[in-house]
Amino acid sequence: MDGRTIGGTLDAVQLGAPLGERATLVQFSSAFCRPCGATRRVLTEVAAMVDGVAHIEIDAEAHLALVRSLRISRTPTVLVLDAAGRVVRRAAGQPRTADVVAALGEAI
Repeated sequence: MDGRTIGGTLDAVQLGAPLGERATLVQFSSAFCRPCGATRRVLTEVAAMVDGVAHIEIDAEAHLALVRSLRISRTPTVLVLDAAGRVVRRAAGQPRTADVVAALGEAI
């Protein structure tokens, strides 16, 4: 994940699901996004490997206000949140497993 560090904080109400105890992987997807399925598999796998990490997938089209407030311009976009919900990493496009694990290192 070669995205930039961006700051800001998100909570369970905004995301529609509880945050992970240690970190949260937030994926913005859309119905016709082919890389979104592969991204889902990678993030689900990483969340299962690392204790206390949650994966939340958000339908970008159904949550336009949140998408606009975060300036999400394409799918998939992945945000890595720390335990407090602070956005520590952001990347667009399909991530590699190793990159997601490395990004989690910044959050945990």
